[in-house]
Amino acid sequence: MCGRFTLTADRQALQEAFPWLELPPQGLNPRYNIAPTQPIAVVANTGENRLGFFVWGLIPSWAKDASIGSRLINARAETLAEKPSFRAAFRRRRCLILADGFYEWQLAADGRRKMPFYFHLARREPFAFAGLWDLWHSPDGAEIRSAAIITTQPNARLAAIHNRMPVILRPEHYRLWLDPAEHKGEDFAALLQPYPAEAMSAYPVSPIVNNPEHDTPDCLVPAE
Repeated sequence: MCGRFTLTADRQALQEAFPWLELPPQGLNPRYNIAPTQPIAVVANTGENRLGFFVWGLIPSWAKDASIGSRLINARAETLAEKPSFRAAFRRRRCLILADGFYEWQLAADGRRKMPFYFHLARREPFAFAGLWDLWHSPDGAEIRSAAIITTQPNARLAAIHNRMPVILRPEHYRLWLDPAEHKGEDFAALLQPYPAEAMSAYPVSPIVNNPEHDTPDCLVPAE
């Protein structure tokens, strides 16, 4: 599961990583500990190439209430085409979720504590998770756009820490993933794979990231 991530890159770094993307004029505030149900930076496959802010935790359009979203923050790549919560979005509503790192936890030797690790690309550039999005209408008429991060098997760097990892898309795959047309699952088989371990780095960080109220640069300081 991917339960926390970061987006700390400044406007210039984001524009270099996504030169085709229309960023908001006011820029983005750095986020060091993004948690479920919070706003996340999303590029939906609407054909507009525009950055928006969605709720993290997918709320299917048919859901009776929004609380289901807190249980749908991740979607397993292996079952996207089968699960009722994700299969329609997989065919029609795909998105990029912007990030520059994420956290995973390793069970300590005592079997009780968990040590957080921070994972990022070796060159520290921003990247995009593969995601799904949906639009939900509340009883009072409000519209909520929400999204989930797709996960897959871990690469060699993550395998010792966790049994899943988020799907990080390569830039050359963005265009296909954001195609507004309806697609079959097999069209994306080559995309939803573990990111190369040799292109990633990781280090342990402080347990302060366990508390989502801690959203400061201290979250990224290497643990002693």
